[in-house]
Amino acid sequence: MELKSEDEIAILRENALIVSRTLAEVAKYIEPGVSTSELDRIAEEFLIEEGAIPGFKGYNGFPNTLCVSINEEIVHGIPGERVLKNGDIVSIDCGSIRKGYYGDSAYTFTVGDVAPEVLGLLKKTKESLFLGIEMAIAGKRVGDISSAVQDFVESFGYSVVRELVGHGIGRHLHEKPDIPNYGRQGQGVKLQEGLVICIEPMINLGTKSILQANDGWTIRTADRLPSAHFELTVVVRKEKAEILSTFKYIEEVLGPNKI
Repeated sequence: MELKSEDEIAILRENALIVSRTLAEVAKYIEPGVSTSELDRIAEEFLIEEGAIPGFKGYNGFPNTLCVSINEEIVHGIPGERVLKNGDIVSIDCGSIRKGYYGDSAYTFTVGDVAPEVLGLLKKTKESLFLGIEMAIAGKRVGDISSAVQDFVESFGYSVVRELVGHGIGRHLHEKPDIPNYGRQGQGVKLQEGLVICIEPMINLGTKSILQANDGWTIRTADRLPSAHFELTVVVRKEKAEILSTFKYIEEVLGPNKI
């Protein structure tokens, strides 16, 4: 587990804000009829204009800039000719590399008119992320983050994906420690100031069971019910976690009444 210096955190903050702005740029184009490959193109061009390079493209062979995962797809969806439809939800996960460090953030968007029960899933998943962030304080343990997410979403009848977790971030996209979205208070690695982590609840409307698609990347729910995914990068601090990435730019695009 590698703690980061303030200079390293400054670079990670730059990357975090770049991916935050990239997601907001993509948000401008999310509507019925747009293809996932078009969203990917927009993101790649924007990242390069911002002085970064795509963090996911080529990572372990992943072919694109964005992970675009629709409805029952949880994460790692590959952009292509598929188009968004009214009523869809779409998780968009974006990574960057700048000055040798990574950025990583994700947001689940609505497309047109989405069913109320699915909107509820998105709202509670997003809320659970911030409950987890409240636990990212020096002296707490990973399990305190995990249980904050799990206890909240399960109280609404949702389920937590087990096989996919948050992670540390720095010179590598995925560093120690893993940050599961399920666990027990007081358990796991002790959090120390200067640890930079990505907290990313992946919460399902139905079963927690998952399957991998034939493309070798896309992960979906076993029962094909929707899944929501939100991710922010934070620094563990003594009194209160410092959030490096932000949804502010996305919310400015979407307006006050959107998820």
